[in-house]
Amino acid sequence: MLTLDYDAMLRRSPAELKTTANQMDFEQLLITFRSLPIPVRVLVFRLLEKQRALDLFERLHPHEQAELISAMADPEGTYLFQQLDPSDRARLLEELPAKVAKRLLAALSAESRSAIGELLGYPKESVGAMMTSNYLAIRENATVAEALAAIRTAPEPDDETNLAFVISADRRYRGFVRLSQLLRAAPETPIGSLLTGIGVFVRATAPQSEAIRLLKLSGLTAIPVVDSEERLVGAVTFDEALDLIERDTSETMYQKSGIVDVSRDRDEIFSQKLIHGSIWYPVRVRIAFLIVTLIGGLLVGGLIDRFEGVLASVLAAAVFIPLVMDMGGNVGTQSTTIFARGLALGHINLKRFGRHLGREVLIGMVMGALLGVMGGTVAYFWQGVPNDIPQIGLAVGISLFTVVTLATFLGFILPWALLKLGLDHAPGADPFITTIKDFTGLALYFYLISLLIEIA
Repeated sequence: MLTLDYDAMLRRSPAELKTTANQMDFEQLLITFRSLPIPVRVLVFRLLEKQRALDLFERLHPHEQAELISAMADPEGTYLFQQLDPSDRARLLEELPAKVAKRLLAALSAESRSAIGELLGYPKESVGAMMTSNYLAIRENATVAEALAAIRTAPEPDDETNLAFVISADRRYRGFVRLSQLLRAAPETPIGSLLTGIGVFVRATAPQSEAIRLLKLSGLTAIPVVDSEERLVGAVTFDEALDLIERDTSETMYQKSGIVDVSRDRDEIFSQKLIHGSIWYPVRVRIAFLIVTLIGGLLVGGLIDRFEGVLASVLAAAVFIPLVMDMGGNVGTQSTTIFARGLALGHINLKRFGRHLGREVLIGMVMGALLGVMGGTVAYFWQGVPNDIPQIGLAVGISLFTVVTLATFLGFILPWALLKLGLDHAPGADPFITTIKDFTGLALYFYLISLLIEIA
């Protein structure tokens, strides 16, 4: 198996290094390339065959592309920049130093600069920020023969799409035609008679999730993007949506685990830094919400200390402390997950949030009643009857009912509140849910136990 590492590079001639870099497995080349110092990356990049170099460059993340281009002199850097899709150019410009960005923009045509300017003007999480301007578009007054001729001379789209968007003379979106339709239709057939997908589009200012949802529902390989006047300005392809879903899923997984600061590095790069980077990096990104949990644990510890006398009088009560705490935590995690997925898939309408919250709380009450009856019955026969304190079953049952109901309420209301405050709901909800439900659940449990002691 061909390999490439820094020490081996020092012992090889340029010819040997070129052969190895061009023949080794592409994925291994990508991993090795990322581990090299920037000056050495430039050297290896120059030794790669043209197409292999372009493929490698496209697989790099924007900040890695920026590092490479910044280290290159013209015309190499300019050529690489020009090979990118306009949407990728826009993302790369945000990472480059101003001086380098200005130099690269100056080498583009006025039309290309305009396309990038449009992309940079859209909010970060909008469809406009992820769309591509590399798509097939034909006029509605053209014939099939004219459309096929135009498609043959048009730049090849980056993604394998089987659609051509149809526009009016003023670029207003009219619908789309499938390339298979064009191949089967008579050459003199008007394009307007083949239109489908009328009204199937997404606005550039809409959330990216809306484009993803429309792609899923329509089953199309690309969705047209229009401006406020329904003029065609771009497209969102299936591949772009898949990349976004993969990035967002990874980010959500990390954030749900209490790992923050994943805004810059994505997927394998972020994971690599967590596993192989400086020890202080994983400490920094993991410690924030652990501190919240620490504070919550200390508060719960203070509560247990406050009711130390109750526990001393009824030792059997300590047996059920983990049950009351853990049950609420599991239910709260279920609710926050349901909220996050429902919001991402468009099943939760924030304008009608009260209805969703009421339903989740009702579900929590039903589950709490069932779990309370089961847990209370076990507590009654296990610790209540043998220790002559049958009332402990009632205390456990009521506490479980309350904790489960409260956890479902918090699992929906806290992420919603974080969204209203303009914060990310994924990493922030769970630590606060854990703290609140542990404190309130145990406080109620100890209070009920203390009442039972007084009654007894």
